[in-house]
Amino acid sequence: MKRYLSLAALSLAIAFALSACGTDSGTTSVTSSEAAAPASSAAAETSPSADASASTSADAVSEEHNDADVMFAQMMIPHHEQAVEMSDMMLAKDGISPEITDLATKIKDAQGPEIETMTGWLEAWGEPMQPEGGMESHSMGDMGSDSDSMEGMMSEEQMSDLESAEGTEASRMFLESMTAHHEGAIGMAQTEIDNGENPEAIELAETIVATQQSEIDEMNELLAGL
Repeated sequence: MKRYLSLAALSLAIAFALSACGTDSGTTSVTSSEAAAPASSAAAETSPSADASASTSADAVSEEHNDADVMFAQMMIPHHEQAVEMSDMMLAKDGISPEITDLATKIKDAQGPEIETMTGWLEAWGEPMQPEGGMESHSMGDMGSDSDSMEGMMSEEQMSDLESAEGTEASRMFLESMTAHHEGAIGMAQTEIDNGENPEAIELAETIVATQQSEIDEMNELLAGL
């Protein structure tokens, strides 16, 4: 009889031990899960804040500008547009040397994207495409009071003459006019370098100075060969 009692007691002890193990395992599992949840929640709470901070910093850099930056973009956009128009005129003509058509293509390909870039700046800055009072009342340089010659810009009459010219005459007019046009752009760009604040605008101005001075040198060589 004692033997049966001992076996019963042993069975009961084993049952209690297994039950205790199961309880411990379940408790451990729940505790681990609960411990992991706050960490994940903290990470989720931290991430948006970090992203917002990075976004704010990027926006601050892109929107940094002063009046000189605005004037540079407002004046250089129509200046570039006229250079592109002059280049299109030459590319539409017959009997123009490959050297000059290559130059016209290079000018168009460079200044077209720059127009888009500067337009994007003005939109991002919340500034108008033209200065208050219109283009005629503003200048970035000391090119005189005649708006047609301001910053090397061609008058409507000069543009009409270039459009109707042919052959060597057209080539000479284009090279001479574009040289003056580039000189005006370099003056405007230098003003931006000296007075601007936006890093991207200053960088573009430096590119304009270097690129257009190189093209002036090229045009002088082409003029000498006509």
